[in-house]
Amino acid sequence: MVEQQFNFSNWFILMNNPKSELIQVLTQRGYLYQSTDLDELDTAANGQKPLVGYIGFDCTASSLHVGSLVQIMLLRRLQQAGHKPIVLMGGGTTKIGDPSDKDKSRPLLDDARISANMASIKTVFEKLLTFGDGPTDAIMVNNGDWLDKLELIPFLRTVGRHFTINKMIKMESVKRRISDENEMTFLEFNYLLLQSYDFLELNERYGCNLQLGGRDQWGNMVNGKDLIRRVNGNHAYVFTSPLITTASGTKMGKTAEGAVWLNADMRSPYEYWQFWRNTEDADVGKFMRLFTDIPLDEIAGLEALEGSEINTAKIVLANACTTMLHGQESAAKAEETARQTFAEGGTGDDLPTIDVTEETLQSGLSVVQAFVLAGLVASNGEAKRHIKAGALKINDAAISDLQAQIQAGQFDAQGQIKLSVGKKKHAIVRLA
Repeated sequence: MVEQQFNFSNWFILMNNPKSELIQVLTQRGYLYQSTDLDELDTAANGQKPLVGYIGFDCTASSLHVGSLVQIMLLRRLQQAGHKPIVLMGGGTTKIGDPSDKDKSRPLLDDARISANMASIKTVFEKLLTFGDGPTDAIMVNNGDWLDKLELIPFLRTVGRHFTINKMIKMESVKRRISDENEMTFLEFNYLLLQSYDFLELNERYGCNLQLGGRDQWGNMVNGKDLIRRVNGNHAYVFTSPLITTASGTKMGKTAEGAVWLNADMRSPYEYWQFWRNTEDADVGKFMRLFTDIPLDEIAGLEALEGSEINTAKIVLANACTTMLHGQESAAKAEETARQTFAEGGTGDDLPTIDVTEETLQSGLSVVQAFVLAGLVASNGEAKRHIKAGALKINDAAISDLQAQIQAGQFDAQGQIKLSVGKKKHAIVRLA
């Protein structure tokens, strides 16, 4: 296992004087954590021939979430700098489950679920990358196209002989599972070989010579680079980004309500906008550099705002991120909904909405049930805890009764009531 480190003196020089647009952007915007042969990569990125780089995405859910967005942005930066991105969909590796950063095995999905998830995930990439047949157009491929066809003995003879158990058990993901006495299946143990083989296959099929990814993938990625060298003698590069956390130390994209999904059917454009609008003050500049195309000089001015003026920068961030993923119209609607909801005390046209019938009201709809149905809380217990804390409101009036029911008289002239959790989470119940 060859885990090449870059030369740190060269790294500091490159931070200030990279030759290529790609490395300049990646360093200045905060994407660099670790790289193999960074000076050589910088030279290659400044050459006449475009680099071909890829990132793999397993299909474990029907949407990726904000935690994956920095990787998608890496591919976007690659393309913006004149190089060719490959989006590798893990139709094959999803059947195994990546053990990196996991304490237990993932549930195994069947082929139908994986295919459905893949189709759903694809829609996000079409908004952030340009696909086509040109030299720098993105392509999307499925590693199931070759992994599903592998025969065990030929695979072990071609690939397996380049990996030793001695080094594989020293991989951080393996060591942690073993030391914590958590089971690791032989199936998961082979994920390293398959990911390395993906890099080799992409190198031979498409001339792919760069793998990008998060810092937790470093060990797997350098093994792929080394496999390419051993099998066909080609030179390849590995580039990893840092783990993105908030100023308060939480993992990027993790909220009390769960993952911040990228697909609109799992997280509405308004909710997505609101996620970015609620960014901590200290993170505004960092997130603008990572997740938007806003020029760096403009970001410098916005992140320098102080006091209540930083809210202006947060709105710029929310609009930029939402426009990129959902379009300018959705971003504008989200901003207007927020203005109506917060500044004017209204309901806003784009808030998450659920419909209830008069029959439902007559049968009895508790306040707790309404908040769960609206997706503002995850469970009845969470709703009750919020009631005890005085955080649940109907039409801006706090609820104190755990057994309270939704009443017909609470609906306004438009047949709506506003549900709120604290000051930032709102939804509409509409009488259908």
